[in-house]
Amino acid sequence: MAESHASRRDALRAQIREQGLDGLLVLDLLNVRYLSGFTGSNAAMLVVADQDAGGVDVFCTDGRYTTQARRQVPDLRHVIERASGPAVAAEARGRVGFESQHVSVDGLDVLIAASPGELVRAPGLVERLRLVKDEAEVEALRMACAAADRALADLVEHGGLRVGRTEREVGRELESRMLDHGADAPSFTSIVAAGANSAIPHHRPTDAVLRAGDLVKLDFGAVIDGYHSDMTRTLVLGAPADWQRELYDLVALAQSAGRGALAPGARVADVDAAARGVIERAGRGEQFPHGLGHGVGLQIHEAPSLAKTGGGTLAAGMAVTVEPGVYLPGRGGVRIEDTLVVRDAGPELLTLTTKQLMVV
Repeated sequence: MAESHASRRDALRAQIREQGLDGLLVLDLLNVRYLSGFTGSNAAMLVVADQDAGGVDVFCTDGRYTTQARRQVPDLRHVIERASGPAVAAEARGRVGFESQHVSVDGLDVLIAASPGELVRAPGLVERLRLVKDEAEVEALRMACAAADRALADLVEHGGLRVGRTEREVGRELESRMLDHGADAPSFTSIVAAGANSAIPHHRPTDAVLRAGDLVKLDFGAVIDGYHSDMTRTLVLGAPADWQRELYDLVALAQSAGRGALAPGARVADVDAAARGVIERAGRGEQFPHGLGHGVGLQIHEAPSLAKTGGGTLAAGMAVTVEPGVYLPGRGGVRIEDTLVVRDAGPELLTLTTKQLMVV
C-alpha cells in the first residue's frame, strides 16, 4: 500500500502545480489516511509541489501515535506535535493551499500565525482524486461487500429473520455477523424496517415485532480497511401479496435500468433519470423521494451524487450505489441497492446477494 499512497501524493502534486501553489496543507483525517495510510485520530500533512527542487513532504501526529506512525507512514518525514495543523503550517514555504472546507475561522487564524508562507484556499483537491478508486481501494470495497453478503446469507440460513423477532434484534445480529466475516465495523447503524416501517426510507430499528406477511427492508454495510460497502435488500416473511410482488418487480426493473446506465462519460443526472423514469411511468414517481445513489469509499456517502440535481459525469473507477425505492405510507416499501464500480466494459457488481424477491 505504501506505493499506492506515494502515487496518490504524486497525483496530488500535479493538481497543486495546476493551482499555481507550492504545496498543500492536508488537514482532514480521511484525506491524510488516503495519502499516507495513517489511521490515528490526530494528523496533518504538507504535500509539496516539487520534490525535485528540494521540497519534502511532512507528516505530523502527536506522541500517542509515534510507533503507529513509524509503521504506517514509513516513507515521510515525521514531526511529533499535538497541534498537528499548525505544526505542518510552520513547514510551509511560498504560496501554499489549505483545505478551507475543513478549517474553522478561528482555526485559520492559528494556521496563518504559524505559517511563514502565504496560505490560499484550495478546497476539494484530495476529494477530487478520491472520486476515482485505484485497484487497492476497489479490492477493499470488494472485501467489505463480501462481508455484508455473507452476513446476510448467514442471517437467513440460521433463522435470524423470523416472525416474533424485533427490528433491533435483527439489526444487532446482522452487524455481529458482519464482524464475524472480517468487518472492522458496520458502515452505519443498520436499517431494519418491517411492515409499515419499510415505507420510511431511513427508518432506525425499534422494538417493532416482525409479523407474517411483512416486507422487511435491510440496508446495511461493512467497513474493511476504512472502505465502506452499502447494500439494501427487501424480503417478505411468508408468501408475498400481489401488491408486494408488483412493487418489488417495479423497483427491480428500475434498479436494473440504473445499473445499466452506469458508464464512463454518463451524466449523473441521466443515470438517475434512467431508473426514475421507470418508476414515473408506472405512476409512482412521487413515491421515490430520494436520489438514485451516491459514491462510496472512505466515507459511506461521498461524491458523486446520482440525483436529478447531481452535476458532472461518471469516470471509470468510480464506486457508486444504485438504490431506487418506492414507499407506500402505512403499507410498506421496497428498496434494492447495490455497490458497483464504473468500468469501460460495463459496471462491476460488488454486492452479490440475489436480487430475486426472497421469501423467508
